[in-house]
Amino acid sequence: MTETLDRLRPSRLGDDDLELLLLIRHFELKLLELYGRGQLNGTTHTCLGQEYVPVALRPLLGADDHVFSNHRGHGHYLSRFRDPHGLLAEIMGREGAVCGGVGGSQHIHRDRYMSTGVQGESLPVAAGVALHLKRVEPGALACVHIGDGTWGEGAVYEALNLAALWRLPLLVVVENNGIAQSSPTSSQMAGTVAGRAAAFGIRHHLVASTDVNEIRTSLGPLVAAVRQGEPLVVEFLTHRLGPHSKGDDIRPAGAVRAARESDWYDRYAHDHPEQFHRLDGLARAEVQAIADEVAARPPSRWEGP
Repeated sequence: MTETLDRLRPSRLGDDDLELLLLIRHFELKLLELYGRGQLNGTTHTCLGQEYVPVALRPLLGADDHVFSNHRGHGHYLSRFRDPHGLLAEIMGREGAVCGGVGGSQHIHRDRYMSTGVQGESLPVAAGVALHLKRVEPGALACVHIGDGTWGEGAVYEALNLAALWRLPLLVVVENNGIAQSSPTSSQMAGTVAGRAAAFGIRHHLVASTDVNEIRTSLGPLVAAVRQGEPLVVEFLTHRLGPHSKGDDIRPAGAVRAARESDWYDRYAHDHPEQFHRLDGLARAEVQAIADEVAARPPSRWEGP
């Protein structure tokens, strides 16, 4: 996987895309810093190394589409809403929190977006929403993000079965980072994601690139077909740079090194230095200012529906 990714030279992105990538990267790094200083409670699961997945999908999804995220979903939320203030306030339990501070890092609901820390839960819900969309809002789709470890849940297969039978507008995005919490995928999953999709007659598309422009070009017509009732499993071969949650990384040093060597961040900085360093500094400053401002807010209060 690493050799495949290393051969790809990233194409130049528009400032808007790069700004979003860098916002997510520095937002996640700031969370780990805040946890390390004891300023956050509970836990969090960062998407460091996987930021390009939701950024690449962003213009392919519309306001009428539903997005179902998972425990590693900060990038999904920020790509959808560009609301770092509300998300950080939610995680910190401060005034202005997206869900009044009761959802925390993993459980967010806003408009047609929902995240949950329960593995596999979102897929059958997304299938039900996709059925509703097919009947009531043709042309809209349900997009659900899962990881490689989620293929151990029976609900995944029940949802795929119905999606195939009923030709649902369901887009399943698999962020395969090669490890499920602390278990390498090779030790906990028999077969392949492609083979499991094929068992239901569902199309599978493999993405080995981290190039946002390239990914969008390849996925554009496939996502359009989903809207017409052709369910799709898109598997991203990606890497998780950070720990499973805030401090429980037990991977061998070689695995962590391989993940960092395949990261989009340093490679983009090398190939497009002027644009990268100009926007990277701005993103760092923006996230720091957001963290300072949110931390100064009073605690959030849940006032009910």
